[in-house]
Amino acid sequence: MDYVIDAKGKRLGRVATEIATILQGKKNANYAPNKVGEDRALVKNVDKITWTGNKGEQRIYYHHTGYMGHVKEQTLAERKAKDPKKMLRETVRHMLPKNFINTPRMKHLVFIDDNAS
Repeated sequence: MDYVIDAKGKRLGRVATEIATILQGKKNANYAPNKVGEDRALVKNVDKITWTGNKGEQRIYYHHTGYMGHVKEQTLAERKAKDPKKMLRETVRHMLPKNFINTPRMKHLVFIDDNAS
């Protein structure tokens, strides 16, 4: 089953938990924790996701390139400005169980572009 989620004006964490629940298959009667569910999450208006407080400037994500002294940092607002789809995808990925069916479940997350239709 396809679930269409309009992320316009919704909070990042609330949308991500809703998507993670759908991707795990918990909204389906045939839920099994070791199986990939057949439900898909279709998300639109990803660029209009919001958050409360000063999280955009205070939440910092770190990434190490592998070279000495090359720790890169990026705020949540910078991540959203660069690629809002990647921001939501990474948030949902961290909410799913860390096992071998994480990748097949993430393939059921689809972003809808309203301007295309």
